[in-house]
Amino acid sequence: MADATRLASGAAAQIEAYARHRRAADKLGASSEQNLRLFDAHSARLFPDDARLTQRMVDSWCERRPTESAASCVTRCLPVVSLVAFLRERGETDVSAPELPRPGARSYVPHAFTHDELASFFAECDAWRPDPHVRRSAGLRTMHTLPVIFRLLYSSGMRTCEARLLRRANVDLEGGVVRVVEGKGRSERLVALHPSMRDLMLAYDGIMEGLWPGREYFFPGDGGRGCLARGWLTRWFSTLWSRVSDERATPYMLRHNYAVENINRLVAAGMRGLEDMEYLSKSMGHTSVEVTVAHYYHIVPAIAGALQSGAVGGLDELLPEVM
Repeated sequence: MADATRLASGAAAQIEAYARHRRAADKLGASSEQNLRLFDAHSARLFPDDARLTQRMVDSWCERRPTESAASCVTRCLPVVSLVAFLRERGETDVSAPELPRPGARSYVPHAFTHDELASFFAECDAWRPDPHVRRSAGLRTMHTLPVIFRLLYSSGMRTCEARLLRRANVDLEGGVVRVVEGKGRSERLVALHPSMRDLMLAYDGIMEGLWPGREYFFPGDGGRGCLARGWLTRWFSTLWSRVSDERATPYMLRHNYAVENINRLVAAGMRGLEDMEYLSKSMGHTSVEVTVAHYYHIVPAIAGALQSGAVGGLDELLPEVM
């Protein structure tokens, strides 16, 4: 952290060491750095005589404030929880990370897809056929797009707009990698494809090239021109989902399903802490792992306990085989 904004608490050197470590790995987001600065200022003001990180510093900072939601408290405290884990792993502190507040009820809870629901939904995608009066090229486009684009959302965690605006030039089917350049905040990232998804997209690409050679968008719009229209994904998802269930669901919830299934998989494997969610956070295009945890803390309460200990695998476990 720059000298112009030098830290002032007794834990300053430890915070600096942690920040350097995270920055070197390109894992220190702006919001995390800001919360570490605020934690330092808070500790310097209330505990000026503490020469190093102490339990009362951490407990005081991580106490939930009267007007603060559980999610906001988690977002504010996670960088300090991660700092404690970093120091404990190196034997530089015996301070314990506090228990974060349990999530309360939220007005928005995405539908929890069952395996049978997803299997039935994808079966509906595969079975759809155009009416005889539909223009041949339009019917073929829809028939071949439905099974592929919804499986892409399910298996990659991409946002619906990212899939809709995906350009063919940004799809490397040989390497099995998609470059997302239309992400939230105009950020760019690489998304790895499961081999089964890559094979589906390879076959789809061949069919679309046969219809409209040299198309710009991977999932083309009417007549092969432009991208899929706004509302296309929502309309078709609603049509096919209504044949499977009366429960409310949207195509964006396939992204939530990707996150929840992978978090549960990480927890079951013995997740150690924030470091173990880095792959997931980056694959989803979040600005930091703290953002990922804050988004799903209320949906997967097991995150709270899992942030303390365990072991976890790597990228391969975040790429589900398509149904």
